[in-house]
Amino acid sequence: MPPDSSGPPVTLRDIGKALGVSHSTVSLALRNHPRISTAMREKVQKAAEEMGYRPDPMLAALATYRRGRVDQPINASIAWINAWPDPTDLRKHREFDHYWIGATKAAAKFGYRLEEFRLDANFTPARLHQILNTRGIRGILLPPHHNQPDWEDFPWDHYSVVRFGRSLHKPECHIVTADQVANTILAHKEIYKRGYRRIGFVAPNFELRDNGVLFELGFIGGQRLVEDAEAIPPLLLRRRDKPSEVRASFQKWLKQYNPDAIFTTLSDLPAMLKKEKLQVPQDIALAATTILDTNVNAGIDQHPEEIGRVGFLMLNSLINDGARGIPDIFRQILVEGSWVDGSSLPVKGAAKTAKKTSKR
Repeated sequence: MPPDSSGPPVTLRDIGKALGVSHSTVSLALRNHPRISTAMREKVQKAAEEMGYRPDPMLAALATYRRGRVDQPINASIAWINAWPDPTDLRKHREFDHYWIGATKAAAKFGYRLEEFRLDANFTPARLHQILNTRGIRGILLPPHHNQPDWEDFPWDHYSVVRFGRSLHKPECHIVTADQVANTILAHKEIYKRGYRRIGFVAPNFELRDNGVLFELGFIGGQRLVEDAEAIPPLLLRRRDKPSEVRASFQKWLKQYNPDAIFTTLSDLPAMLKKEKLQVPQDIALAATTILDTNVNAGIDQHPEEIGRVGFLMLNSLINDGARGIPDIFRQILVEGSWVDGSSLPVKGAAKTAKKTSKR
């Protein structure tokens, strides 16, 4: 039977009085704060539901505002799980390092510390759960991984979990990532606006099972939005082929389509063009899916620090809602990037001028 809603609203003090605890304990328990035991949190939340408690949205907004204005004491941790074969490689990627920075700053505002845990042969998923459970850590952030870790029988149902990016296939939890489709459409438009008409796209073929297919779809969508640009098919290089075979595929594509600009995920594309005696930007202009982790300075800023910040905020909402484990309804939050001008892709006339100057 639903609680009677005709009387005055139920307050935190009412719940505390009914349970014999303080209203501050009730408040913390309703927010799943780790200082309150699991048993007490469940007891308080059950009583709140039975008594018909409803939070005041104005007071909740005020509390959030105050947390943003005042530094919170660090009193709990959020786990950042690193299962890379060489854990030091993870944050060598500037994008991923900025995820960490954004999440760390956001966590601190809510009184959390972001703490890295490195899995290896000696630090197994079972050992990880033992430590997290003992310390009352209930939130996990999973950064991107090039490998697929063996999570064994890790009990995800004990934790609120958020992934960054789509590279991890397991666990199938909520995701915060860059909007690769929108970013690639934006890049195609910006390259076109700068006078280029034969716009190509180059990426590794193996990425098709992850983000690569989204970049490809965005590129094809970008082609459809301009009328007089030539529709050059994407070049998807098989990196497992021999270097000579990769180069032969690249040479064939260049000769057949003669692109005047390329949008790419590859950090070594400038070196590949140099081997073909092509100068950037005089012969071919370049833009990249990320200006942080490629040797190209024109392209997309994916705002990775914002991705990190939003990742923590999503995790915090799951913790406060008591949502744990693998969700039945999967959610994705996409952060749209911005175009950044750079010398690798000037206005087309400027590229021609630079080429003439270099010949003098």
